[in-house]
Amino acid sequence: MLIIDTALQKRQREGRPIRVAMVGAGFMARGVARQICRYVPGMELVAIANRTPDKARAIYAEAGVPHVTEVGTVAQLEACIEQGRPAITDDALLLSRASGIEAIIEVTGAVEHGARVVLEAIRHGKHIVLLNAELDGTVGPILKVYADRAGVVYTVSDGDQPGVTLNLARFVKGLGVTPVLCGNIKGLHDPYRNPTTQEGFARQWGQNPSMVTSFADGSKISFEQAVIANALGMQVARRGMLGPTVAPGTPVTQAAEWYPQELLLSGGPGIVDYVVGAEPGPGVFVLGTIDDPVQQHYLKLYKLGPGPLYCFHTPYHLCHFETPTTVARAVLFQDAALAPAGPMCVEVVTAAKIALHAGQVLDGIGHYHTYGLAENADVAQRENLLPIGVAEGCILRHDVPQDQVLTYDDVLLPEGRLIDQLRREQEEYFRSYSATAILSGVRSVL
Repeated sequence: MLIIDTALQKRQREGRPIRVAMVGAGFMARGVARQICRYVPGMELVAIANRTPDKARAIYAEAGVPHVTEVGTVAQLEACIEQGRPAITDDALLLSRASGIEAIIEVTGAVEHGARVVLEAIRHGKHIVLLNAELDGTVGPILKVYADRAGVVYTVSDGDQPGVTLNLARFVKGLGVTPVLCGNIKGLHDPYRNPTTQEGFARQWGQNPSMVTSFADGSKISFEQAVIANALGMQVARRGMLGPTVAPGTPVTQAAEWYPQELLLSGGPGIVDYVVGAEPGPGVFVLGTIDDPVQQHYLKLYKLGPGPLYCFHTPYHLCHFETPTTVARAVLFQDAALAPAGPMCVEVVTAAKIALHAGQVLDGIGHYHTYGLAENADVAQRENLLPIGVAEGCILRHDVPQDQVLTYDDVLLPEGRLIDQLRREQEEYFRSYSATAILSGVRSVL
């Protein structure tokens, strides 16, 4: 959005930079901090919260901010903000409660902790920018309800592939073309990868092995495509998506050949999916249709092909580089890059990565026990399937074979979790919605 740079320059000239704080100090947080501190006039990263404050301190130092103050109370944090001194803390809720902060960037990838941070930020009138598709894909719809009631923006970041896809879909819709498939380009898909198999790759790039595993085993792509579906009222063609594999280097412009045209041209709500091996990766693409024969003629002239499916693509996603844009969109224009448009359309359900045994306590996303699969929400509800966003910490009631999808009946839930409370609220809030009305309504938001 070219208007963003002008608006930020104005805030800089006026001495009123956007004050933003960040929760998390991992690989992606490192990039976000560097981007804001070095390259975004008109915005200040006033505080970072992390369970290990020294990691937050190191992130600031790498970004060129060597002097920070560790704080333990809201008053101390507010004093730092007022005096222009960056702060670090091990209490993420301080960021949500402190005045002077306009937006919170949540970049942990944790579901339970992320939900607590987001709810507290909403209660205190702060805009939310997520680099946490796991949270949005589990309880995003009800968090959006809370945010709307509080008059704040709840959004996924531009630079993540879902945000890039939504920007592309909005562009395509603006041309008069109807998006019928939103796709993601992957280089690898193996549901049995784990932190041990991915340790070398993670070390090479300075990333967390479990996060890298979530990309390799399909959990992350499932969440990313689910949050797109929930923003656009789309579905999946089948559990786990179609996910064709093509010869390495195959151009994504051939995407119309990889998916059943009768499905895409049926007039349905459209689908989300992915492809393995296409180029340019790791980009995103949208297949769309238009009935106007004159516009079809122009699209053919402009090298979009003969139709009836036209492929639009963005050849990259730049993650942390684009996150400040999302902050500015939220604070200055009350515009979300991506947010749920209603109830869940697609869930991410839990499948056994290995044979599991009674009494086991399930580990987290991208670990050793489970992987995620995108499934239509009505099927997930009918079959009582267990969302992978709530699976961590659950105790198995009995043995489960490899690749079997888990249900709520298969597990004992831990007591007292916020995420389970939010799931119940979400189900109750949207229970009275008509699925037909939702799907027809959300397509108009593009």
